[in-house]
Amino acid sequence: MSVRLALLNYGMGNLHSVRKALEQAGAQVCDVADAAAWGAVDGVVLPGVGHFGDGMRELHARGLAAPLKAWIAADRPLLGICLGQQLLMEHSEEAPDVAGLGICRGRVVRFQPQDAALKVPHMGWNTFDARPACPLCRGIAPASQVYFVHSYHVVPDDPACIGATTDYAVRFCSLLWRGNLFASQFHPEKSQAVGLAMLRNFVEVVWNCSRQ
Repeated sequence: MSVRLALLNYGMGNLHSVRKALEQAGAQVCDVADAAAWGAVDGVVLPGVGHFGDGMRELHARGLAAPLKAWIAADRPLLGICLGQQLLMEHSEEAPDVAGLGICRGRVVRFQPQDAALKVPHMGWNTFDARPACPLCRGIAPASQVYFVHSYHVVPDDPACIGATTDYAVRFCSLLWRGNLFASQFHPEKSQAVGLAMLRNFVEVVWNCSRQ
């Protein structure tokens, strides 16, 4: 089972650990830094860390926003990670004057924990509760832990887009899922065996789509 994934490199974070984890999961990975380099691929990975506004500006500057939206509109496989999840929404409290990709209706909000013991950013290991049918979570044991680093979280308008939730003062959407679109707030590439299993599941989704 061999699939070719485009890893979108738009200047928002170190992609080395994401690339190595995807390769370990069985994928061939090519860096895509602009629209001209997109090429023939089976799936797309949109990673990222940092500021929502900076991320959107870089996607537009590199000509990646339009092909990314067209890819998702065609229900072709995509995995967003961390900031890559948040950019799929319509807007964010982090940059109120910057429009997101608008792939999923909804917003991105900052954590406001009332308990002083709960720090922002939400950083470290936490459990998640997945919808049983979510292909990305196939074979993952209940109450498995994954790794988070974030101060904001997505609030989709449609609950049907929620693939998994996590509790941190509030119960928030830690995984978006719609068709062949998946986007995690946590970092699967830093989540050891659980994260690697999820990346293998994504590679399998991509493989199945490429065979249709």
